[in-house]
Amino acid sequence: MNATAPIEYCGSHVTPRRDAEFLFPLPHIPEAVGLVRRRVHTVLAGWNLSPTTIEDAVLVISELVTNAVTHALPPAVLQVSRTVAEEPRALRIEVTDAGPAGSVPRPAEGRYPAEHGRGNAIVTALSARHGTRVDPGGITRWADLPAA
Repeated sequence: MNATAPIEYCGSHVTPRRDAEFLFPLPHIPEAVGLVRRRVHTVLAGWNLSPTTIEDAVLVISELVTNAVTHALPPAVLQVSRTVAEEPRALRIEVTDAGPAGSVPRPAEGRYPAEHGRGNAIVTALSARHGTRVDPGGITRWADLPAA
């Protein structure tokens, strides 16, 4: 997998070889996002990644987890891994959920509705590649970040 390849939106998907992995079942509550951010930051720091890579990864993870908790059915799980299939190494982020919660739109929460709806743009801006994989049991949204 080439971490500098253009954005890839589903179709066939090859899972890269991994040398480090973190798996975290997500509670289906809004507070899960903060919990996940803190936990992932600790894990990635232990993998000796650069502070910039950690910050970018935590932001991408926040967006993908928020999407799963807000718009999808449980269960959901976060998987973060460092890939070794090709150089440069990549940090693979995957959030798998049981699929869309329904067609009833939820109102934007909070006092500032304009703050919502930017998650995909953030993932696009920070990742080298990203996409969606649909499996019989759910949907996986993934992103690859350079792992410096």
